[in-house]
Amino acid sequence: MDDPTTVRNQRNQSAPETTRLNLPARMSDSSVYLENLPSRTMHINRLINSNYNSSPSRTIYSDRFIPSRSGSNFALFDISNSPTSAEGKEDGSGTYNSLLRAALFGPDTPDKKDSLGSPACRNIFRYKTETKRSLHSLSPFGLDESVPGIIHSPVKAPRKVPRSPYKVLDAPALQDDFYLNLVDWSSNNVLAVGLGNCVYLWNACSSKVTKLCDLGIDDSVCSVGWAQRGTHLAVGTSNGKVQIWDASRCRRIRTMEGHRLRVGALAWSSSLLSSGSRDKSILQRDIRAQDDFASKLSGHKSEVCGLKWSYDNRELASGGNDNKLFVWNQHSTQPVLKYCDHTAAVKAIAWSPHLHGLLASGGGTADRCIRFWNTTTNTHLSCMDTGSQVCNLVWSKNVNELVSTHGYSQNQIIVWRYPTMSKLATLTGHTYRVLYLAISPDGQTIVTGAGDETLRFWNVFPSPKSQNTDSEIGASSLGRTTIR
Repeated sequence: MDDPTTVRNQRNQSAPETTRLNLPARMSDSSVYLENLPSRTMHINRLINSNYNSSPSRTIYSDRFIPSRSGSNFALFDISNSPTSAEGKEDGSGTYNSLLRAALFGPDTPDKKDSLGSPACRNIFRYKTETKRSLHSLSPFGLDESVPGIIHSPVKAPRKVPRSPYKVLDAPALQDDFYLNLVDWSSNNVLAVGLGNCVYLWNACSSKVTKLCDLGIDDSVCSVGWAQRGTHLAVGTSNGKVQIWDASRCRRIRTMEGHRLRVGALAWSSSLLSSGSRDKSILQRDIRAQDDFASKLSGHKSEVCGLKWSYDNRELASGGNDNKLFVWNQHSTQPVLKYCDHTAAVKAIAWSPHLHGLLASGGGTADRCIRFWNTTTNTHLSCMDTGSQVCNLVWSKNVNELVSTHGYSQNQIIVWRYPTMSKLATLTGHTYRVLYLAISPDGQTIVTGAGDETLRFWNVFPSPKSQNTDSEIGASSLGRTTIR
């Protein structure tokens, strides 16, 4: 870059001589200086304007700049103390001006006078040392909430989720197998649990335990699933059979065949029962018909471990050990939608009860992600890496939240707020993978099961009527019972 002094000298040699403003550096008589200030300002402005017009490209150098504030007109804001500026205006501007004046200058205090008898100074830019106030004493806009006329809504405290289970049940022989579904909660508030080759029923109201069936030493329970209404319970076995039981009478209604290997997933849609097997197929069964199954769905290349019907009973979602998530309709024998983004087995599947076509799915150890899909538009909405194997998902019926259970390596339970996917709570206590999950019929309580042979009951969701109060379910003291 050229030297500035050289450039300035060259400019001065080629350009006409410019008047330089030499104002006195110090004034001995300040009163004289103040009296002549308007005239001096006008003279300076006149000189600057004349030079600017004669040579627009010329840079003006001066020793000082004296601003002129004669053009400042605070009356435009109409924030004077006169009553007429704050009252008598139907459009609300008077109230606004009053609030603005109070926010900028403080509340009106006409009785306050300074030592000279003049009104107290209200300088908008004054510096004042104030004592520290809590953040709650300030509004979100930085204004004092004591300003009259401003109504502030109270800050809603975040909902508290208890970090401990209110009840623990010992469940001996509860298998530590990712591909099984051994816990389900009925609409009649009865919990069904598959332990070894037996199925037990636990009444949540009376805490009574009943042994429903014993499959014998040559068979074992791989899945249980309650019908949406009534007392019918489906039991999938390791021999590839599906048994239908009437739980109210502890009587088996029928046994249906069709699968060659174990049945690890069950899903009801009215009187239609879907069963997923290790033989890679899904069978659609109508328990009112004589045939064991009405149709066979083929598409998965490995064991089917997750099945869920949508709330309107129009779509069936299936997940498999082939890392695929498929969506079927009521009449298809081939998947109508295929999602291949997961990189591990898809067991965790949940349909949203709040938005039609919103589907959540979770991947296994190598994936660890919860993904959201819109099956109406066939789009992938979002993905959340949870850091652990996703074993189960269930959506709250009362609020737009969902809960996930996890395995390797943290064995945690997480309550999420959708769609932000912010964590409301992380619950710990299981020492093995949390492989089993069911939700109570009122939508407030979940039960989790793990290979540590325990079932734990947690209050995680608010009640449907009052979402701002804590749930009353499980208010009793922590108890521990053994299912036998």
